Amino acid sequence: MTVRLTEVEAYRGEADPGSHAFRGRTPRNAVMFGDAGHLYAYFTYGMHVCINVVCGAPGVASAVLLRAGEVVDGLETARMRRSSARTDRDLARGPARLASALGVPLAANGADLLAPPFALRLPDAPVAHLAGLRVGVSGAGGGARFPWRFRVPDDPTVSAYRRHPKSHD
Repeated sequence: MTVRLTEVEAYRGEADPGSHAFRGRTPRNAVMFGDAGHLYAYFTYGMHVCINVVCGAPGVASAVLLRAGEVVDGLETARMRRSSARTDRDLARGPARLASALGVPLAANGADLLAPPFALRLPDAPVAHLAGLRVGVSGAGGGARFPWRFRVPDDPTVSAYRRHPKSHD
C-alpha cells in the first residue's frame, strides 16, 4: 500500500510545549529521543494509534506527526481497514485514520521506516505547501510561536483545521 502524504505537523521535543517530549524522556516517548527515520507510534483517546517520523539527532527529541494522506496504491486494502470511510478521500484524512488505513499497529513503535515492511521515500521534487497552526494544540504550544502544520494547498485529503477549544491564538 502506498500513501502520498498531504499533511504533517512538526514537534520540537523538550523546547515545544505541544510535544510529548516537552517534560523529558518517558517510556512512552523514548523513541522520539532515538535515531531519525524511526516510527514513533502512540495511543490516543484510548482507541486510536497515531504515527510520527522521528527526525532529530539521537538524544534530542523531535518528530513529525503524519496527519493525512492520499491512498495512491492499495485502495481496496485501505477500504477494508477503514470500512467506515464515506469516500476514498476520507480513508487517510486525519492522523488516526491514516495509521488505520496503513495498518500500522502500536506494536510498530520504534520500527525503522527505511526497512521492510516500510518504504519511506521522499518526493523527487519539492512539493508546494502551506504552513499554519497545529491542530488541537493550545496555549504556549500552539499559535504563531509554532506554525508547524504543513499541508498541500487545496488537497481534498487534508484534514479540517480545528482550533483547540482553549486556544488563545
